[in-house]
Amino acid sequence: MKDLLRFATAGSVDDGKSTLVGRLLYDTKSVLADQIEAVQRASVDKGLSTPDLSLLVDGLRAEREQGITIDVAYRYFSTPTREFVLADTPGHVQYTRNTVTGASTAELAVLLVDARYGVVEQTRRHAAVLALLQVPRLVLAINKIDLIGYDQAALEAIGKDFAGLARSLGFADDAVVTIPVSALVGDNVVDRSGHTPWYTGPTLLGHLESVPVTPPEADSPFRMPVQYVIREHASDYRGYAGQVASGTVRPGDAVVVLPGGATTTVAGVDTADGPLDAAGAGRSVTVRLADDIDLSRGDVLAAAGAAPRVTNELDATLCWLSDKPLRPGARLLLKHGTRTTQVIVGALGQRLDTDTVSYVDAPEQLAINDIARVSLRTADALPVDDYADIRATGGFLLIDPPTGNTLAAGLVGDPLRLQA
Repeated sequence: MKDLLRFATAGSVDDGKSTLVGRLLYDTKSVLADQIEAVQRASVDKGLSTPDLSLLVDGLRAEREQGITIDVAYRYFSTPTREFVLADTPGHVQYTRNTVTGASTAELAVLLVDARYGVVEQTRRHAAVLALLQVPRLVLAINKIDLIGYDQAALEAIGKDFAGLARSLGFADDAVVTIPVSALVGDNVVDRSGHTPWYTGPTLLGHLESVPVTPPEADSPFRMPVQYVIREHASDYRGYAGQVASGTVRPGDAVVVLPGGATTTVAGVDTADGPLDAAGAGRSVTVRLADDIDLSRGDVLAAAGAAPRVTNELDATLCWLSDKPLRPGARLLLKHGTRTTQVIVGALGQRLDTDTVSYVDAPEQLAINDIARVSLRTADALPVDDYADIRATGGFLLIDPPTGNTLAAGLVGDPLRLQA
């Protein structure tokens, strides 16, 4: 079974994200012949001498007409080495919320910059969002290198500029890789370019195929929100089904049931294919416990020696996704893991200025795309970790009770940990 890498693209308008994604799909032979023919016909109609590979990604009519990406476009492709789920996110400032959506499950992000302009405001904005969401690895893809004559000094200067930004946002030096590419021509995307003999690093696809895919949650303490209780009266079987959100669970492990607080040990870890000796983050399993404990959907099984805190007072960071503004005192629903509870919004804290990557004075209300600190009080106590420590139990959603629409993505604590 091949590994799966979930990654996202981000960058400013006209940096060539959709063309880069189209190039990846085209050069890995991940598109059908009729799709290629349709792109070729559309490109001829536009008076282009070469296929416009962005048309393989920009599917909405408004996107094609404006030449921009509006919605998150998900694409699935594979190579003999690995399978990929790619989220192509918009570049416009007003679609920052879509970048939050696309990057929220990414294990790596490809951040594009135009070789002619280098690091710009939108680069800083997207880098801040990726750092906020704790995306563990970054690729800085310096695109359109053909338009600056493959100038090595200019490309190295851009890489150095971005390295300083990434470091200030908390990215480790070995978590950021810089690759010079031309999505239009294909330089260093799938095949190595003869125009950059001075570049000795991997191609973009080569890096995507070789980068470790172990999520940071793999080494974190065990957490598993209970999705369903499985009972079989004939055999007196009782198990608790869910997906391991972080860490590893094994028979004999001491666990605590939260928010109740009862402790017990794991009697077995079952799947449809039989019992397991261990199950890690991302694996869906049924856990049997040694003791008969009152446990239901919405509860969390956690490592007894490293349990999350249980609280109904949350100091969190919100990424506001709705056209409807958020004001203090709003009564909403909060979904955390498999539990949904009522919540009251308290005071709004400082807002993140993504242009300067710093916090500014608290707003009176949150508008669409705003990112700010906020205090929340939930009706039920929740077992939570800081998002910077464990994303699975540190993330939540705010939901509009009348419509069920998602209003905000929430992160417990301040993942950026910036000084005001």
